Amino acid sequence: MFAETAPLTAPMHLPGADQPVWRDKLSQLLESTGEGIFGIDMDGCCTFINRAGAEQLGFAPGEVLGKNMHELAHHSHADGAHYPEHLCPIFNAFRMALPCRIDTELFWRRDGSAFAVEYSSYPIVDGGVVQGAVVTFVDISARKRAEEALRHANDVLEQRVSERTQALSEALQQLRELSAYTHTVREEERTRIAREVHDELGSLLVALKMDVGWLDKRLGEQQQREPVAAQAMRDTMRSKCQNMGRLIEAAVDNVGRIITDLRPSILDHQGLWAALDWQAHEFMQSAELELDWQMDVEQAVPLPEPSAMAIFRIFQEMLSNVGRHAQASHLAITILATADEISISVQDNGKGAAPAAFEAANAYGVMGMRERARHLGGSLEISSQIGLGSLFHLRIQLPKP
Repeated sequence: MFAETAPLTAPMHLPGADQPVWRDKLSQLLESTGEGIFGIDMDGCCTFINRAGAEQLGFAPGEVLGKNMHELAHHSHADGAHYPEHLCPIFNAFRMALPCRIDTELFWRRDGSAFAVEYSSYPIVDGGVVQGAVVTFVDISARKRAEEALRHANDVLEQRVSERTQALSEALQQLRELSAYTHTVREEERTRIAREVHDELGSLLVALKMDVGWLDKRLGEQQQREPVAAQAMRDTMRSKCQNMGRLIEAAVDNVGRIITDLRPSILDHQGLWAALDWQAHEFMQSAELELDWQMDVEQAVPLPEPSAMAIFRIFQEMLSNVGRHAQASHLAITILATADEISISVQDNGKGAAPAAFEAANAYGVMGMRERARHLGGSLEISSQIGLGSLFHLRIQLPKP
Protein backbone atom coordinates (compact mmCIF):
# COMPACT_ATOMS: atom_id res chain seq x y z
CA MET A 1 0.00 0.00 0.00
CA PHE A 2 1.37 3.37 -0.88
CA ALA A 3 0.43 6.93 -1.68
CA GLU A 4 3.13 9.25 -2.87
CA THR A 5 3.32 12.95 -3.59
CA ALA A 6 6.35 14.92 -4.70
CA PRO A 7 7.20 18.56 -5.30
CA LEU A 8 6.42 19.89 -8.71
CA THR A 9 9.41 19.64 -11.02
CA ALA A 10 10.12 21.83 -14.00
CA PRO A 11 8.00 20.72 -16.98
CA MET A 12 9.65 19.11 -19.98
CA HIS A 13 9.20 20.91 -23.34
CA LEU A 14 9.59 18.79 -26.49
CA PRO A 15 10.62 20.84 -29.54
CA GLY A 16 7.88 20.70 -32.16
CA ALA A 17 5.54 18.66 -29.95
CA ASP A 18 2.60 20.51 -31.49
CA GLN A 19 3.53 19.43 -35.00
CA PRO A 20 1.52 16.60 -36.69
CA VAL A 21 4.51 14.23 -36.85
CA TRP A 22 4.98 14.46 -33.08
CA ARG A 23 1.28 14.05 -32.46
CA ASP A 24 1.34 10.86 -34.50
CA LYS A 25 4.31 9.52 -32.57
CA LEU A 26 2.69 10.30 -29.22
CA SER A 27 -0.52 8.63 -30.38
CA GLN A 28 1.42 5.51 -31.39
CA LEU A 29 3.21 5.51 -28.02
CA LEU A 30 -0.09 5.71 -26.11
CA GLU A 31 -1.62 2.89 -28.12
CA SER A 32 1.43 0.63 -27.80
CA THR A 33 1.37 0.39 -23.99
CA GLY A 34 -0.77 -2.08 -22.07
CA GLU A 35 -1.38 0.37 -19.27
CA GLY A 36 -4.38 2.66 -19.27
CA ILE A 37 -3.52 6.31 -19.91
CA PHE A 38 -5.85 9.29 -20.02
CA GLY A 39 -5.63 13.06 -19.68
CA ILE A 40 -8.00 15.39 -17.87
CA ASP A 41 -8.49 19.14 -17.85
CA MET A 42 -8.97 21.33 -14.80
CA ASP A 43 -12.62 20.31 -14.63
CA GLY A 44 -11.70 16.63 -14.49
CA CYS A 45 -13.02 15.90 -17.98
CA CYS A 46 -11.20 13.48 -20.27
CA THR A 47 -9.13 15.13 -23.00
CA PHE A 48 -7.59 11.90 -24.36
CA ILE A 49 -7.49 8.17 -23.49
CA ASN A 50 -5.69 5.24 -25.06
CA ARG A 51 -7.46 2.11 -26.23
CA ALA A 52 -6.09 -0.07 -23.37
CA GLY A 53 -7.45 2.35 -20.77
CA ALA A 54 -10.88 2.62 -22.39
CA GLU A 55 -11.19 -1.18 -22.74
CA GLN A 56 -10.30 -1.72 -19.08
CA LEU A 57 -13.17 0.62 -18.18
CA GLY A 58 -15.54 -1.07 -20.64
CA PHE A 59 -15.83 1.80 -23.12
CA ALA A 60 -14.71 2.73 -26.57
CA PRO A 61 -12.25 5.65 -26.53
CA GLY A 62 -14.75 8.02 -28.18
CA GLU A 63 -17.31 7.34 -25.43
CA VAL A 64 -14.98 8.59 -22.72
CA LEU A 65 -13.81 11.88 -24.21
CA GLY A 66 -15.33 14.91 -22.48
CA LYS A 67 -16.67 12.83 -19.56
CA ASN A 68 -15.78 13.59 -15.94
CA MET A 69 -13.40 10.75 -15.13
CA HIS A 70 -14.11 10.78 -11.42
CA GLU A 71 -17.84 10.41 -11.97
CA LEU A 72 -17.21 7.82 -14.68
CA ALA A 73 -14.69 5.48 -13.03
CA HIS A 74 -13.78 6.65 -9.53
CA HIS A 75 -17.10 7.51 -7.95
CA SER A 76 -17.35 4.95 -5.10
CA HIS A 77 -15.32 3.26 -2.40
CA ALA A 78 -14.95 -0.52 -2.14
CA ASP A 79 -17.94 -0.72 0.25
CA GLY A 80 -20.12 1.18 -2.24
CA ALA A 81 -20.03 4.48 -0.33
CA HIS A 82 -19.88 7.65 -2.43
CA TYR A 83 -16.38 8.99 -3.10
CA PRO A 84 -16.57 12.82 -3.13
CA GLU A 85 -14.64 14.47 -5.94
CA HIS A 86 -12.91 16.95 -3.64
CA LEU A 87 -11.26 14.03 -1.82
CA CYS A 88 -10.00 12.38 -5.00
CA PRO A 89 -6.17 12.13 -5.00
CA ILE A 90 -6.10 12.43 -8.80
CA PHE A 91 -7.83 15.78 -8.81
CA ASN A 92 -6.06 17.09 -5.73
CA ALA A 93 -2.73 16.15 -7.24
CA PHE A 94 -3.00 18.39 -10.29
CA ARG A 95 -4.93 21.15 -8.54
CA MET A 96 -2.09 21.39 -6.02
CA ALA A 97 0.49 20.81 -8.79
CA LEU A 98 1.71 17.60 -7.05
CA PRO A 99 2.01 14.10 -8.51
CA CYS A 100 0.58 11.10 -6.65
CA ARG A 101 0.67 7.32 -6.82
CA ILE A 102 -2.04 5.15 -5.21
CA ASP A 103 -2.58 1.37 -5.06
CA THR A 104 -5.33 1.08 -2.43
CA GLU A 105 -8.42 2.07 -4.42
CA LEU A 106 -10.81 0.81 -7.10
CA PHE A 107 -11.82 1.90 -10.60
CA TRP A 108 -15.33 1.06 -11.77
CA ARG A 109 -16.26 -0.40 -15.15
CA ARG A 110 -19.18 0.45 -17.35
CA ASP A 111 -21.09 -2.67 -16.19
CA GLY A 112 -20.84 -1.64 -12.54
CA SER A 113 -18.05 -4.07 -11.59
CA ALA A 114 -14.88 -2.82 -9.95
CA PHE A 115 -11.22 -3.77 -10.07
CA ALA A 116 -8.25 -3.03 -7.84
CA VAL A 117 -6.08 -0.43 -9.48
CA GLU A 118 -2.69 1.16 -9.12
CA TYR A 119 -2.72 4.67 -10.64
CA SER A 120 -0.38 7.61 -10.95
CA SER A 121 -1.45 11.22 -11.63
CA TYR A 122 0.97 13.84 -12.89
CA PRO A 123 0.11 17.48 -13.52
CA ILE A 124 0.35 18.96 -17.08
CA VAL A 125 2.09 22.34 -16.91
CA ASP A 126 2.20 24.86 -19.72
CA GLY A 127 3.93 28.21 -19.24
CA GLY A 128 4.12 27.59 -15.53
CA VAL A 129 0.36 27.10 -15.31
CA VAL A 130 -1.26 23.72 -14.53
CA GLN A 131 -3.59 22.80 -17.37
CA GLY A 132 -4.72 19.39 -16.14
CA ALA A 133 -3.16 15.98 -15.50
CA VAL A 134 -2.16 12.77 -17.18
CA VAL A 135 -3.16 9.56 -15.35
CA THR A 136 -1.76 6.07 -15.89
CA PHE A 137 -3.41 3.04 -14.35
CA VAL A 138 -3.11 -0.74 -14.31
CA ASP A 139 -5.42 -3.51 -13.09
CA ILE A 140 -3.77 -5.15 -10.05
CA SER A 141 -6.62 -7.53 -9.14
CA ALA A 142 -4.43 -10.60 -9.69
CA ARG A 143 -1.70 -9.12 -7.53
CA LYS A 144 -4.21 -8.33 -4.76
CA ARG A 145 -5.59 -11.88 -4.93
CA ALA A 146 -2.06 -13.26 -4.67
CA GLU A 147 -1.33 -11.01 -1.71
CA GLU A 148 -4.57 -12.06 -0.03
CA ALA A 149 -3.79 -15.72 -0.69
CA LEU A 150 -0.33 -15.19 0.77
CA ARG A 151 -1.79 -13.47 3.83
CA HIS A 152 -4.30 -16.29 4.25
CA ALA A 153 -1.58 -18.92 3.89
CA ASN A 154 0.52 -17.06 6.43
CA ASP A 155 -2.43 -16.88 8.84
CA VAL A 156 -3.08 -20.60 8.41
CA LEU A 157 0.59 -21.36 8.95
CA GLU A 158 0.71 -19.22 12.08
CA GLN A 159 -2.43 -20.95 13.36
CA ARG A 160 -0.91 -24.37 12.71
CA VAL A 161 2.34 -23.36 14.37
CA SER A 162 0.35 -22.08 17.36
CA GLU A 163 -1.64 -25.32 17.54
CA ARG A 164 1.49 -27.45 17.21
CA THR A 165 3.25 -25.35 19.83
CA GLN A 166 0.30 -25.78 22.18
CA ALA A 167 0.17 -29.51 21.49
CA LEU A 168 3.91 -29.79 22.07
CA SER A 169 3.61 -27.86 25.31
CA GLU A 170 0.82 -30.15 26.48
CA ALA A 171 2.80 -33.23 25.43
CA LEU A 172 5.87 -32.01 27.31
CA GLN A 173 3.73 -31.36 30.38
CA GLN A 174 2.27 -34.86 30.14
CA LEU A 175 5.77 -36.25 29.70
CA ARG A 176 6.92 -34.46 32.86
CA GLU A 177 3.91 -35.73 34.77
CA LEU A 178 4.38 -39.26 33.44
CA SER A 179 8.05 -39.14 34.36
CA ALA A 180 7.16 -37.95 37.86
CA TYR A 181 4.52 -40.68 38.12
CA THR A 182 7.00 -43.32 36.95
CA HIS A 183 9.51 -42.10 39.52
CA THR A 184 6.85 -42.27 42.24
CA VAL A 185 5.83 -45.79 41.22
CA ARG A 186 9.47 -46.86 41.17
CA GLU A 187 10.05 -45.44 44.65
CA GLU A 188 6.87 -47.08 45.95
CA GLU A 189 8.00 -50.41 44.48
CA ARG A 190 11.42 -50.03 46.07
CA THR A 191 9.76 -49.21 49.39
CA ARG A 192 7.51 -52.28 49.13
CA ILE A 193 10.42 -54.57 48.29
CA ALA A 194 12.55 -53.08 51.09
CA ARG A 195 9.67 -53.61 53.54
CA GLU A 196 9.25 -57.23 52.45
CA VAL A 197 12.98 -57.87 52.69
CA HIS A 198 13.08 -56.27 56.13
CA ASP A 199 9.88 -57.77 57.55
CA GLU A 200 10.12 -61.27 56.10
CA LEU A 201 13.71 -62.03 55.18
CA GLY A 202 15.04 -59.93 58.04
CA SER A 203 13.01 -61.77 60.67
CA LEU A 204 13.95 -65.15 59.18
CA LEU A 205 17.65 -64.29 59.17
CA VAL A 206 17.49 -63.04 62.76
CA ALA A 207 15.79 -66.28 63.82
CA LEU A 208 18.45 -68.30 61.99
CA LYS A 209 21.22 -66.29 63.66
CA MET A 210 19.73 -66.94 67.10
CA ASP A 211 19.40 -70.66 66.32
CA VAL A 212 23.02 -70.80 65.13
CA GLY A 213 24.14 -69.08 68.36
CA TRP A 214 22.06 -71.50 70.41
CA LEU A 215 23.62 -74.49 68.61
CA ASP A 216 27.13 -73.12 69.09
CA LYS A 217 26.56 -72.72 72.81
CA ARG A 218 25.03 -76.19 73.26
CA LEU A 219 27.79 -77.87 71.26
CA GLY A 220 30.35 -76.30 73.56
CA GLU A 221 28.58 -77.80 76.60
CA GLN A 222 28.28 -81.34 75.22
CA GLN A 223 31.51 -82.65 76.72
CA GLN A 224 30.34 -81.75 80.21
CA ARG A 225 27.11 -83.72 79.97
CA GLU A 226 26.46 -87.25 80.96
CA PRO A 227 25.88 -89.67 78.09
CA VAL A 228 22.11 -89.73 78.57
CA ALA A 229 21.87 -85.94 78.79
CA ALA A 230 24.22 -85.57 75.83
CA GLN A 231 21.98 -87.84 73.71
CA ALA A 232 18.90 -85.87 74.69
CA MET A 233 20.67 -82.64 73.70
CA ARG A 234 21.65 -84.14 70.34
CA ASP A 235 17.98 -84.95 69.72
CA THR A 236 17.06 -81.36 70.63
CA MET A 237 19.75 -79.94 68.32
CA ARG A 238 18.55 -82.18 65.49
CA SER A 239 15.05 -80.78 65.93
CA LYS A 240 16.48 -77.28 65.97
CA CYS A 241 18.36 -77.97 62.70
CA GLN A 242 15.14 -79.21 61.08
CA ASN A 243 13.38 -75.99 62.14
CA MET A 244 16.30 -73.97 60.73
CA GLY A 245 15.86 -75.85 57.43
CA ARG A 246 12.22 -74.83 57.29
CA LEU A 247 13.21 -71.20 57.94
CA ILE A 248 15.74 -71.36 55.11
CA GLU A 249 13.09 -72.80 52.76
CA ALA A 250 10.74 -69.95 53.68
CA ALA A 251 13.51 -67.45 53.00
CA VAL A 252 14.20 -69.03 49.60
CA ASP A 253 10.46 -68.84 48.74
CA ASN A 254 10.35 -65.18 49.75
CA VAL A 255 13.40 -64.37 47.64
CA GLY A 256 11.86 -66.16 44.66
CA ARG A 257 8.59 -64.29 45.05
CA ILE A 258 10.35 -60.92 45.26
CA ILE A 259 12.46 -61.77 42.20
CA THR A 260 9.32 -62.84 40.32
CA ASP A 261 7.69 -59.51 41.14
CA LEU A 262 10.71 -57.73 39.69
CA ARG A 263 10.97 -59.94 36.60
CA PRO A 264 9.18 -63.28 36.19
CA SER A 265 11.72 -65.98 35.42
CA ILE A 266 9.08 -67.76 33.35
CA LEU A 267 9.41 -64.96 30.81
CA ASP A 268 13.07 -65.88 30.27
CA HIS A 269 12.68 -69.64 30.51
CA GLN A 270 9.36 -70.32 28.75
CA GLY A 271 8.65 -67.18 26.75
CA LEU A 272 6.03 -64.47 26.53
CA TRP A 273 2.93 -66.61 25.99
CA ALA A 274 3.60 -68.84 29.00
CA ALA A 275 4.31 -65.73 31.07
CA LEU A 276 0.98 -64.16 30.04
CA ASP A 277 -0.85 -67.40 30.88
CA TRP A 278 0.84 -67.57 34.29
CA GLN A 279 0.19 -63.88 35.05
CA ALA A 280 -3.49 -64.12 34.11
CA HIS A 281 -4.17 -67.15 36.28
CA GLU A 282 -2.13 -65.78 39.17
CA PHE A 283 -4.19 -62.59 39.03
CA MET A 284 -7.52 -64.45 38.80
CA GLN A 285 -6.60 -66.59 41.81
CA SER A 286 -5.61 -63.62 43.95
CA ALA A 287 -8.53 -61.43 42.82
CA GLU A 288 -11.05 -64.31 43.03
CA LEU A 289 -12.58 -63.57 39.63
CA GLU A 290 -14.14 -65.87 37.04
CA LEU A 291 -11.95 -66.18 33.97
CA ASP A 292 -12.95 -66.69 30.36
CA TRP A 293 -9.57 -67.54 28.79
CA GLN A 294 -8.73 -67.88 25.10
CA MET A 295 -5.24 -68.06 23.60
CA ASP A 296 -4.22 -68.95 20.05
CA VAL A 297 -0.48 -68.44 19.42
CA GLU A 298 0.36 -71.42 17.25
CA GLN A 299 1.42 -69.19 14.35
CA ALA A 300 3.26 -66.68 16.54
CA VAL A 301 6.89 -65.82 15.86
CA PRO A 302 9.58 -65.27 18.52
CA LEU A 303 9.83 -61.66 19.69
CA PRO A 304 12.90 -59.69 20.77
CA GLU A 305 13.34 -59.62 24.55
CA PRO A 306 12.56 -55.86 24.92
CA SER A 307 9.33 -56.25 22.92
CA ALA A 308 8.25 -59.29 24.93
CA MET A 309 8.90 -57.44 28.19
CA ALA A 310 6.96 -54.37 27.00
CA ILE A 311 3.93 -56.51 26.03
CA PHE A 312 4.09 -58.32 29.37
CA ARG A 313 4.16 -54.99 31.27
CA ILE A 314 1.17 -53.69 29.25
CA PHE A 315 -0.73 -56.87 30.09
CA GLN A 316 0.20 -56.51 33.76
CA GLU A 317 -1.09 -52.92 33.77
CA MET A 318 -4.36 -54.02 32.13
CA LEU A 319 -4.93 -56.54 34.93
CA SER A 320 -3.79 -54.03 37.54
CA ASN A 321 -6.34 -51.53 36.23
CA VAL A 322 -9.08 -54.14 36.64
CA GLY A 323 -7.92 -54.91 40.18
CA ARG A 324 -7.74 -51.23 41.24
CA HIS A 325 -10.83 -49.77 39.61
CA ALA A 326 -13.23 -52.20 37.95
CA GLN A 327 -14.88 -53.97 40.93
CA ALA A 328 -15.57 -56.81 38.50
CA SER A 329 -16.61 -60.43 39.06
CA HIS A 330 -15.78 -61.78 35.61
CA LEU A 331 -12.90 -61.26 33.19
CA ALA A 332 -12.58 -62.32 29.55
CA ILE A 333 -9.05 -62.47 28.13
CA THR A 334 -8.34 -63.19 24.46
CA ILE A 335 -4.78 -63.47 23.12
CA LEU A 336 -4.25 -64.06 19.39
CA ALA A 337 -0.87 -63.97 17.66
CA THR A 338 0.26 -64.64 14.09
CA ALA A 339 3.38 -63.85 12.12
CA ASP A 340 1.85 -60.46 11.23
CA GLU A 341 -0.06 -59.27 14.27
CA ILE A 342 -0.53 -59.60 18.02
CA SER A 343 -3.94 -58.92 19.57
CA ILE A 344 -4.58 -58.93 23.33
CA SER A 345 -7.97 -57.94 24.76
CA VAL A 346 -9.01 -57.76 28.41
CA GLN A 347 -12.72 -57.20 29.08
CA ASP A 348 -14.34 -56.95 32.52
CA ASN A 349 -17.93 -56.68 33.71
CA GLY A 350 -17.11 -54.01 36.29
CA LYS A 351 -18.48 -50.55 36.94
CA GLY A 352 -16.90 -48.98 33.85
CA ALA A 353 -16.03 -45.33 33.42
CA ALA A 354 -16.65 -42.36 31.14
CA PRO A 355 -14.30 -42.25 28.11
CA ALA A 356 -12.86 -38.95 29.38
CA ALA A 357 -11.47 -40.75 32.43
CA PHE A 358 -8.98 -42.61 30.22
CA GLU A 359 -7.87 -39.36 28.56
CA ALA A 360 -7.34 -37.43 31.80
CA ALA A 361 -3.99 -35.78 32.43
CA ASN A 362 -3.46 -37.92 35.54
CA ALA A 363 -4.33 -41.26 33.88
CA TYR A 364 -0.67 -42.22 34.07
CA GLY A 365 -1.23 -45.97 33.82
CA VAL A 366 -3.13 -45.56 30.54
CA MET A 367 -0.51 -43.11 29.25
CA GLY A 368 2.25 -45.59 30.08
CA MET A 369 0.47 -48.43 28.25
CA ARG A 370 -0.14 -46.28 25.19
CA GLU A 371 3.45 -45.06 25.09
CA ARG A 372 4.72 -48.66 25.25
CA ALA A 373 2.24 -49.65 22.51
CA ARG A 374 3.33 -46.77 20.24
CA HIS A 375 6.98 -47.65 20.82
CA LEU A 376 6.16 -51.15 19.53
CA GLY A 377 4.36 -49.71 16.49
CA GLY A 378 0.94 -50.65 17.86
CA SER A 379 -2.05 -49.05 19.51
CA LEU A 380 -4.16 -49.44 22.64
CA GLU A 381 -7.90 -48.95 22.21
CA ILE A 382 -10.14 -48.49 25.26
CA SER A 383 -13.92 -48.61 25.27
CA SER A 384 -15.95 -48.25 28.43
CA GLN A 385 -19.43 -47.30 29.63
CA ILE A 386 -20.52 -46.58 33.13
CA GLY A 387 -22.10 -49.72 34.55
CA LEU A 388 -21.12 -51.89 31.56
CA GLY A 389 -17.45 -52.58 32.20
CA SER A 390 -14.37 -51.81 30.11
CA LEU A 391 -12.47 -53.32 27.21
CA PHE A 392 -8.72 -52.83 26.71
CA HIS A 393 -7.50 -53.97 23.31
CA LEU A 394 -3.82 -54.00 22.34
CA ARG A 395 -2.94 -54.36 18.64
CA ILE A 396 0.61 -54.64 17.33
CA GLN A 397 1.51 -54.98 13.67
CA LEU A 398 4.71 -56.95 13.40
CA PRO A 399 7.35 -55.95 10.81
CA LYS A 400 7.86 -58.19 7.83
CA PRO A 401 10.91 -60.44 8.18
